[in-house]
Amino acid sequence: MIIIEKNDKIDIVSFTVNKINALIVDEIRDGILKVLDNSNSKVIIDLKGVEYVDSSGFGCFLSVMKASRSNYGVLKFANAEPRVSELFETLHLQTVFQIYSDLDSCIKSFK
Repeated sequence: MIIIEKNDKIDIVSFTVNKINALIVDEIRDGILKVLDNSNSKVIIDLKGVEYVDSSGFGCFLSVMKASRSNYGVLKFANAEPRVSELFETLHLQTVFQIYSDLDSCIKSFK
């Protein structure tokens, strides 16, 4: 369901599913929270291939953002597919999350 890779000191979370919805959101949240357990963690959620995120998915993203901040971590997003990007904008979440169009620019933003 989720894949976690390391790039230097940055954890990159990607998904093996194309929809993030209420059926799988608990498992996704738990996986991301494990990465955020470390203080000062740097995490990128790579949304490449995720075609749909429902309200519970966005709720999950907000809760992991809160967990990240409370542990002095940084959470950023990359590669949002057009439909998901539209949803971020419709919900005005681009003002809450740092969202990058590609993984490379997201990784460089940490340096």
